[in-house]
Amino acid sequence: MDDLTPAVLDRAAGYRLLDELQDEATQRASLPGLEKLAPGFADWVVTSLFGGTYQRAGLELRDRQLLNLAALATLGGVDPQLTGHVRSSLRVGLTPEQIIEVFVHLAPYIGTPKALAGLRVAAAALAEAGEERR
Repeated sequence: MDDLTPAVLDRAAGYRLLDELQDEATQRASLPGLEKLAPGFADWVVTSLFGGTYQRAGLELRDRQLLNLAALATLGGVDPQLTGHVRSSLRVGLTPEQIIEVFVHLAPYIGTPKALAGLRVAAAALAEAGEERR
């Protein structure tokens, strides 16, 4: 077990990264409500995910966002999270065209209904963000 990479959980880094990835409106829509419902859970999510998993080497933020879009579309039924990750994808440099193409590309792998649902969420999030498809 000596060859295992130690797990890093950096709470402060998690909150800094959250600020980089999510705008204030997205954070306001999720964190306070979650904290009220399940005290401490929002902090655990930020610390373990953004201060842990995201801190690992090997993938750029852009790559992680592509993976998040694909995973959430595959799951389905997670529109609020998918909306947030569409917004985060814009913040890390993905274009609206690239975000749309993610869901088009996924259709044969996850099924057309889930790809269409992802496109619906992406279109609404992009419109809300003021991003027009070029």
